[in-house]
Amino acid sequence: MSDFFSHFLHNLNEKDFLKLTNDFMSHYVKLTHYVKFDKTKGIISPEKLNRIEDSLLVGNLQAAVDAIQEILSAAENAALEVAVIGESGTGKSSFINALRGLGPEEEGAAEVGVVETTREKTPYKHPQYPNVTFWDLPGTGTPTFGPDTYLEAVGFATFDFFIIISASRFTCNDALLARKIQEAGKNFYFVRNKVDNDLYSERRGKPQSFQRERVLQQIRDNCLTNLSNIGVPDPRVFLVSNFELHDFDFPGLQRTMLEELIAHKRQVFVLMIPPVSEASIELKRIILKQIIWLDSVKLAAVAFISFGSIFKVFDLPEQEECLKFYKKYFGLDDESTEENAKKLHTSVQDIKGELRCLDSSALLQDDSTEAKSFDEKFCAVTGGPFSSIIHIRKAYFIRLKILDAVAQDAKVLLHKTLHAPF
Repeated sequence: MSDFFSHFLHNLNEKDFLKLTNDFMSHYVKLTHYVKFDKTKGIISPEKLNRIEDSLLVGNLQAAVDAIQEILSAAENAALEVAVIGESGTGKSSFINALRGLGPEEEGAAEVGVVETTREKTPYKHPQYPNVTFWDLPGTGTPTFGPDTYLEAVGFATFDFFIIISASRFTCNDALLARKIQEAGKNFYFVRNKVDNDLYSERRGKPQSFQRERVLQQIRDNCLTNLSNIGVPDPRVFLVSNFELHDFDFPGLQRTMLEELIAHKRQVFVLMIPPVSEASIELKRIILKQIIWLDSVKLAAVAFISFGSIFKVFDLPEQEECLKFYKKYFGLDDESTEENAKKLHTSVQDIKGELRCLDSSALLQDDSTEAKSFDEKFCAVTGGPFSSIIHIRKAYFIRLKILDAVAQDAKVLLHKTLHAPF
């Protein structure tokens, strides 16, 4: 596409070129106004968005397309390195397995045990996204990993952020480590694990006076007070359970980590997070919607060129691939559906019967050459604003329709799973 696109731009006279870019900029502004996205959660940084708009304003359509491609390529090729630090018994390995969508006995799972199993930093690749690595790091305070030399010993510069995990009280070593991470310019998150165990014990011990929210608030307040007392200013603590990722603070932890990541790494982050809550499903949808927007602006640029849209269309085969990708992204592919059927003790057909995205005839649009309207054929030859509008409809609205259907099905399956009588 880039070579073809460049060829036509270089052969336009100045008058036609300025008219073309002015028309495109006008249409781009309308599309940008329509697509309202949260810049704190997306893959487009404000700087990159300004670069696209500035290129269009000065009539450099090629530079705008190049900037979009740069954003997409950086997001697609980004690697994510996550460090998880904790002492024995904190549920650190189970936490890593949960983030990777693995049970403790599945192949490739981090070893789980009641004794210390982490003697040195150990990498665990995500089973579906190999450019995502979780590092199981030993706790501080050992001769090999003292708090003063810990970051250097584990190679802190390679990690995107740190998760400091505990199942009770955070220690002075945790606080010292957090300060050093902050001084190094990295983000860290205190995770108080196993709160489901605390609730269970409190309910058994005080069945008459037990109040779930009060107990959780007490745990949170104790952690915050403890961290403040040992020298952590304005601490943030997230209460989680490895076995109930949809509950407690885990959705908020996901959202916070996403917002604090640099923009081009956000796509790979939401790719790997399991769709365990409506919040995580919505985070995935936000990122995909931005990718749709970027692809659509690129296609609109090509469609402005005479004959350009003949070579780049969102036709039926591309729609089918798009649907297949989204189903995998949200855990609705065939393999995931079989696994969910086993968990729910039901049949695959029973699950498929409730999923709209499996009815491809209702979602996809046959845009084969024979099925194209006269207007579309004409605009493919002449280019211009009308061609752009037609192809925006195909590239943006059809793909968005597919995305919304799959995301909604993921929420349906989530609710079915959460309310299953195990």
